[in-house]
Amino acid sequence: MKTFVRLWLPVWLALSAWCGAATRPNILFLFSDDQSYKTVSCYPGALPGAQTPNLDDLARRGIRFSHAYMGSWCMPSRASLLTGRHPHGIETMRMEGKYPGSTYDPAVCRFWPAVFREHGYVTAQIGKWHTGTDAGYGRDWDYQAVWNRPAFPDNAGSYYEDQKIVENGKERQVSGYSTDNYTDWACDFIRGRHRDPSKPWYLWLCYGAIHGPTTPAERHKGKHADDPVQTPADILGPWPGKPAWLQQTNAWVKGEDGRIYARKSGAEFGDIDEASRTTFDAFVHQSLDCVEALDEGIGRVLAALQESGQVEDTLVVFTADQGFGMGEHGFRSKLAPWEATYRSPLIVSMPSRLPSGKVCAQPVHGVDLVSTFFAWAGIAEPWEMHGRDLSGWLREPEAPGPLRPCFYEHTGKAFGRDVARVLRERPEEAEHSHVPWYVALNDGRWKYIRYLHGGGEELYDLQADPEELTNLLGQFPAEAGRLRGLMAAELKRTRADF
Repeated sequence: MKTFVRLWLPVWLALSAWCGAATRPNILFLFSDDQSYKTVSCYPGALPGAQTPNLDDLARRGIRFSHAYMGSWCMPSRASLLTGRHPHGIETMRMEGKYPGSTYDPAVCRFWPAVFREHGYVTAQIGKWHTGTDAGYGRDWDYQAVWNRPAFPDNAGSYYEDQKIVENGKERQVSGYSTDNYTDWACDFIRGRHRDPSKPWYLWLCYGAIHGPTTPAERHKGKHADDPVQTPADILGPWPGKPAWLQQTNAWVKGEDGRIYARKSGAEFGDIDEASRTTFDAFVHQSLDCVEALDEGIGRVLAALQESGQVEDTLVVFTADQGFGMGEHGFRSKLAPWEATYRSPLIVSMPSRLPSGKVCAQPVHGVDLVSTFFAWAGIAEPWEMHGRDLSGWLREPEAPGPLRPCFYEHTGKAFGRDVARVLRERPEEAEHSHVPWYVALNDGRWKYIRYLHGGGEELYDLQADPEELTNLLGQFPAEAGRLRGLMAAELKRTRADF
């Protein structure tokens, strides 16, 4: 018997290792930019003209999350998704030089794709890069074709054409429509180019759409010109119960003809942008035109996955770096703590392992996705991360029971210990584009917001008031107190020093 075990043990161990590797999924992480969940037609409350058949099909074959929060703007959202930590826990990340120049110390601020490489994954990133001039090729990524905005600030406005692309460390100027280019390169990777076919892979596909200037592909320009438009109830205010700073961010004004126009960026309240005279209707139509190529591209990427026989082995996740105000609360931007300006769409699909056509009410943060990726890959988290594995919710997305509170924050351009330092030494700087820093928490029904400078608070019942029109802080003191306690617990758990 001992001889039998001695002879067969190496074979059994090798077979076990092979089976374990075979069960590790590929991970396809689809990431859009500045995309309101209302532009995804499978979401309740979607804009009347929204048409995203490929994303809708992904939701039919997977799980749509009703409340997801990735970050308050482009850079911190990506930093959290690369580290598994909220911005206040990301050390050495900072902005410097000409915008959007930024830097970090990779020995301190480690990005987790490097850990996946060490454990046998091929890692790839395609598209927009907005987290330090060092994009990590050869350390974090086996393959990379990126538009590195921090490294080339003079090209940082070229969201849709004439981009400077760095492919595996080599620069080249690229023509064509960026959404289509990124899709082509992703399809090539999925079909086997630039990777070892014997290894599982992780691909982070970062589209630039539909970030401003929100330029549609030529084939889609004007497609939504005749769509009906629903104007948000509070696009022009007043905003009872909301802070006074909202007046400084209002992006819309009513013209003499009764139509609503875009206001000049940074202008005094009431000034119309005479150069463009963009109407609210035109803004909505242009956004929906731009979404068309994004949805087409995602459809092509998913088709490449199907045609290459990898659907059964691939966890597919789609989300956006944050939401984007489509007139709600007077916004035409992100940053603010409300659902319209912060909340991202989120769809997760792997029909071979997960249920289909479900909706999950559990509020989710981007750091939860990172912890989930590690759990699915069978890799231990290499440092203290802030997320919580979502595997249980993925297996039973509609399971009854209490929902877990979800924390999120806005600390502008500050990260790590710099957050507390600014709040302590220069609190007047604790704002970004007139939006003060804040922390917020969603417990599945109630939303609590607290501003970090000045201490203003807001409370919303997201079930009764999903558009967050009525601040209930004074009417429900017990709920506010309970949520303050939950907020304090999350700050303590994530070692916030403010």
